[in-house]
Amino acid sequence: WGKFAALGAVVIGGGSYYLVSEVRACIREADLSKIGNGTPAIVQVHDPSCPSCRALQGETREALENFEDGELQYLVADLNSDDGRKLAAQYGVGRVTLLLFDGRGRMRDMIQGRTSADVLRATFKRHVQISTRRPSS
Repeated sequence: WGKFAALGAVVIGGGSYYLVSEVRACIREADLSKIGNGTPAIVQVHDPSCPSCRALQGETREALENFEDGELQYLVADLNSDDGRKLAAQYGVGRVTLLLFDGRGRMRDMIQGRTSADVLRATFKRHVQISTRRPSS
């Protein structure tokens, strides 16, 4: 029984760590004040109860795995929050939408509808290149 109890404690402890990590990630992603902080941003206009939104979120997270920390930030405008509804109204968009902002907070592109991770990865790469390009003197 001792072995099973120890295994259960590890599983429960590991599950708690995972849950806390997920909650912290969600809090960071919901901070829309980060738009324009110098780092290009992908903002998903998201309804957690929408299956297409959740599918797009999965594809987006997969596409972002290939980027370095600090190269691109992922934020979520939850339509169940005041800030999320306000941002969606400001840009006239609904759910299943990604808004691409440069580091200064200017919206540069929009993706609407479910999109594969491969297409998103290529689009995000172009977005980073354009957003970090220095104007010629």
